[in-house]
Amino acid sequence: MADHALNAHENSEAASTKLFGFWIYIMSDCILFASLFATYAVLHHSYAGGPTGKEIFDLSGVLMETLFLLVSSFTYGLAILAMHSRKKTQVIMWLVVTFALGAAFVGSELREFAGLIAAGHGPGQSAFLSAFFTLVGTHGLHVSTGLLWMAVLVYRLFRSGLTENNATRLMLLSLFWHFLDIVWIGVFTIVYLMGAMP
Repeated sequence: MADHALNAHENSEAASTKLFGFWIYIMSDCILFASLFATYAVLHHSYAGGPTGKEIFDLSGVLMETLFLLVSSFTYGLAILAMHSRKKTQVIMWLVVTFALGAAFVGSELREFAGLIAAGHGPGQSAFLSAFFTLVGTHGLHVSTGLLWMAVLVYRLFRSGLTENNATRLMLLSLFWHFLDIVWIGVFTIVYLMGAMP
């Protein structure tokens, strides 16, 4: 009994250490995105004779991307609720739905990038487009990393179930996923909405 209590205490301490370390990572990511937002703010009027945001942004497509990501945050929340209820099948189901929504977001973003590049509006055309592709692309890369992490986590849940380690991993990915949602709201507002204004 004493050994079991000691193991539980050690697992709890390990989870707390991982959570603290992950918060430090999130703070470093905040600095990264703050730098990218600041760079975009400085360069967003440097068109070099190229198109403006108003000329190239498709707000209906971006609104759909935003919907995909915001709904994926909700479905991830349902996965966390299922985890607290110890319902492994529901956790996996909601993670798969979240993955599908996240993949739809990344697919839409790649389609947008491909369309811009095909029209001759690649990152090399102007400082504005360079800053745009860097900021939006960095966020998309983070979402893609989250999707890879989610796929590995689903595999681990199938293999070993809702263990302490897997529950901790679910919570850490939750922090990461919701953080990306917050960053995207900033991107949507500052880059797309403000950029589409006359």
